[in-house]
Amino acid sequence: MKLIIAYIQPERLNMVKQALFERRIYKISVTNALGCGEEKGYRENYRGADIEVSLLKKIRLEIAINSDFVNAAIEGIVQGAHTGKIGDGKIFIHNLEECIRIRTGEKGRAAIG
Repeated sequence: MKLIIAYIQPERLNMVKQALFERRIYKISVTNALGCGEEKGYRENYRGADIEVSLLKKIRLEIAINSDFVNAAIEGIVQGAHTGKIGDGKIFIHNLEECIRIRTGEKGRAAIG
């Protein structure tokens, strides 16, 4: 079992979801996040004040998945999020020690579904 965490551009969320759904990956968690990477933010002038915006809007996806689907999930995220520009995002993969479905008490692969 793996936990995939991906940071993507907000405007690419629908494309990523579609690419995941095509690969039969339906269970995802989505959170708004702020962060910066190589794009390093930008400067703007707001009401006469010069403002540096260094934390940019991102989307954080979390997918707990059985090992059989890891490559498909990665391919879907990359396909949906890729623009070729700085700031496309990152994918992190962690080993998932245990998963427990609260409703039924199932554990492991069965709990992830």
